Amino acid sequence: MSDPFQPNPQNGPDQPGYGQQPGYGQQPGYGQQPGYGQQPGYGQQPGYGYPAAPPPPQGPVLGAGGLVLDQESGLYLPPGTQLAGVGRRIGAYFLSFLLVIVTLVIGYVIWGLIAWGKGTTPALQVLKMKVWHVEQNKVAGFGRMALREIVGRIADGIVGAITSLISFVLFVSSGKRQALHDLVAGTTVIHDPNNVLG
Repeated sequence: MSDPFQPNPQNGPDQPGYGQQPGYGQQPGYGQQPGYGQQPGYGQQPGYGYPAAPPPPQGPVLGAGGLVLDQESGLYLPPGTQLAGVGRRIGAYFLSFLLVIVTLVIGYVIWGLIAWGKGTTPALQVLKMKVWHVEQNKVAGFGRMALREIVGRIADGIVGAITSLISFVLFVSSGKRQALHDLVAGTTVIHDPNNVLG
């Protein structure tokens, strides 16, 4: 009776027998773990010295026109911009009241009409934000801004504090951070710290 722990001639002179660990420079047989410095065979796990390769790095998801997918909102935004944060949006809301007073109202109106053509408002412009049309993936034009700032603001206050509260809740809970006036116009607000959108 042959010794099961002796090399099997059918395995070849350099192959280990059943139940034996392969020596240095030998290939492991079926069901055996590779030794140090050896490549694993088919169906075997890599041994010491051969850690599993890390997954390939995930780069940004690009869309049409070089836009980059924002994972949080699902929107495609220009490189170098991001969805405006809740704090920055609230800051712009209160800043607008201060600017109305400083510019004596009429100055704010004139400034606002000029800013609408650039897809922003006086307060948003000061804080480097733009209004973004979510369906067309571009900065809102004058007509879209008028819809947002006139019809949308009327919708915000149509039932006074109730709709204003609803608008605020929609804004802070929505992944796209859309208040009621944003939903009316199909827009949101993005932060453009480096003024890449002009």
